[in-house]
Amino acid sequence: MELGIGIGWRPEIAAEVESLSGIDWVEAVAENLCADHLPDSLVRLRERGVTVVPHGVALGLGGADRPDPDRLAGLAARAELLGAPLVTEHIAFVRAGGPLTASPKLEAGHLLPVPRTWDALDVLCENVRIAQDSLPVPLALENIAALITWPGEELTEGQFLAELVERTGVRLLIDVANLHTNHVNLGQDPAKALDELPVEAIAYVHVAGGVEKNGVWHDTHAHPVSEPVLEVLAELRSRVDPPGVLLERDDAFPPGAELAGELDAIRATLRKAAPSADAGPDRAVPRKAAPSADAGPDRTAPRKATPTADPGPVPAGTRDRTAVAQTALLSALVAGTPAPEGFDHRRLRVQSRALAAKRADVVAKVAPELPEILGDGYRAAFLAYAGSRPMSGGYRRDALDFAEHVLIAGGPADPVARRRLTYWWQDRSGARPPRRTTRLVRAARAVLVGK
Repeated sequence: MELGIGIGWRPEIAAEVESLSGIDWVEAVAENLCADHLPDSLVRLRERGVTVVPHGVALGLGGADRPDPDRLAGLAARAELLGAPLVTEHIAFVRAGGPLTASPKLEAGHLLPVPRTWDALDVLCENVRIAQDSLPVPLALENIAALITWPGEELTEGQFLAELVERTGVRLLIDVANLHTNHVNLGQDPAKALDELPVEAIAYVHVAGGVEKNGVWHDTHAHPVSEPVLEVLAELRSRVDPPGVLLERDDAFPPGAELAGELDAIRATLRKAAPSADAGPDRAVPRKAAPSADAGPDRTAPRKATPTADPGPVPAGTRDRTAVAQTALLSALVAGTPAPEGFDHRRLRVQSRALAAKRADVVAKVAPELPEILGDGYRAAFLAYAGSRPMSGGYRRDALDFAEHVLIAGGPADPVARRRLTYWWQDRSGARPPRRTTRLVRAARAVLVGK
């Protein structure tokens, strides 16, 4: 399906998106939409014939566990509500722990890279097939940006994606900003990745902005698209004419005129990079030939799969190994446990700080009363809390747990702020078991009410 040029729909820029000219389609974060009704802005866009694609961020198809049926049902419901031609998700894991490791469940609150190993690929492929069976429309998966890389990887990014497509038939959402991020942070060549992946499987392309700090590229989606990212887009366009290209922006939203300027830059890049008319059809780079039979096994190249064969379930041991590795990494990032062997400790610290900062930012959005009540002390208080309290549920649960943590610790110092925070927590916490912490908070409220 030809999508054309699109932009990520966000509530903060809904009016600007509606007023932009030349927009063929939009993408909306699936988890930010209700399963039974749409925001008025999306209703108006659909009435104008604008395609809306739901983009999931919470399935964690690269995780050791099988996909959660409720999350899959929610994504399917949003696809049907939107009349979407496809749905998209990420090649990432977002949680770890639980029954497979007999350890507490941990939430990353962000997309983390899966190791490019045969074990991780086996798990991912089975999870993708489960998702495909549960969704009413085709699925496309996005490559993610990374600050860290796993030790002992057995495939390149392009090989990993090619093998995934060959085994499952899933389509690809290629984020050229993420390819640039991995070039800066991990030394991975975007052109090589494009050479190795099956460009004919691309459903559409993401373009987004970021910023470099101390030699690390942060894929912020809060900065203008940089020239190096457009150069990667040009590399991709020289190989294939993608069915769709979409501009992402998730924060620090600029005026509509600036968004229109970025879209114009994307269109200009696509035009300039298109093969000339006399060069024939857009080229798709051929896959490497298989090694000769007498050359021995080649573990550096993708294994050939039989598309019609049913590989059966992934052995339990494969999921167990994946679960242990992912839990050890996530625990080091969010709970301060020792770093797993082989990881770059400096990069793990960068990733850990980035996860905590993202938690603080998202909690401030889902519970804007907290930074209002705590004022300038909100961020420092939250980062201190995040350093000792891993996220075990969603962001709304995280906001409640943070408020409870502050109250139990005797804060905030200002009695008016403490009274407001107590009431805020009490109003939103709902019925909970009478744990010691709950009793303490209720006692605090009783004292405040009595003043």
